[in-house]
Amino acid sequence: MGLFKRQKSRQEKADNAGIETAANSENSEDSGDILSAAADMPITEHLIELRRHLIKICIAVLVIFLALVGFSRELYDFLSNPLVAQLPANSTMIATDITSNFMAPIRLTIFVAAFVAMPYILYQIWSFVAPGLYKKEKKIAIPVLMSSIFLFYAGVAFAYFIVLKGVLKFFIMFAPQNVLPMTDIDSYLSFALKLFMVFGLTFEIPVITLLLILVGIVSIQSLEDKRRYIIVGCFGVAAVVTPPDGVSMLMLAIPMWLLFELGLFLAKILIKEERRLDLVSDTALKKE
Repeated sequence: MGLFKRQKSRQEKADNAGIETAANSENSEDSGDILSAAADMPITEHLIELRRHLIKICIAVLVIFLALVGFSRELYDFLSNPLVAQLPANSTMIATDITSNFMAPIRLTIFVAAFVAMPYILYQIWSFVAPGLYKKEKKIAIPVLMSSIFLFYAGVAFAYFIVLKGVLKFFIMFAPQNVLPMTDIDSYLSFALKLFMVFGLTFEIPVITLLLILVGIVSIQSLEDKRRYIIVGCFGVAAVVTPPDGVSMLMLAIPMWLLFELGLFLAKILIKEERRLDLVSDTALKKE
């Protein structure tokens, strides 16, 4: 009887080992698609991980800010050059608040520090999100991440070198003859930063369009069918978020429309390539 029990126990262990081996093989196949097992982490560990990345972001911005704070006045001079070039000969910028001379350059330096640290900020966000992504999603996410950084910088550069000069010229040109333009430095900073953020985010439209199509929220056909409404929406959004003049509205609405078309074009290419690869893999499997 003891021998029979021992043999039965060995048989059960062998069966259990076989089950565990099969389970491990299935898990290894699944883990080939998942980048990490971080999805099984409790919410508290996710929050701790998020806090760690946020601390790194704050430290990076702080380090860059401390490196640039000594040049805060030069940075504001660079920002105000488009306005100063448009002002009449007897007009200058003014400070209506006693703290504006100090706070306006500091605020600008903080923005510049965050602007310079943007690749590192997005990298930290990527490091937090990546463990929950599939390999297929990772292949798409990395080019999307790099493109979003480039497009944000391109949007801010477009706003400073092209849009800002035209908008300021428009406003000063329509000033009454009895009014001598003297803009407050704090008001001008808020105006310029708002313009930069609007154009920086607007230039992300190709990335947003591409992601919406790849995730399956919308289809290429539905966007093409609603193209006329999207174009009208671009002009409506531009009229709301830009200063109340036709120049800045057109300078935002037209790039929004063209960037939407770019995102749609890239989505078509990507989906066509993905279908081609799926067809090639299916053909290879059938031959096997």
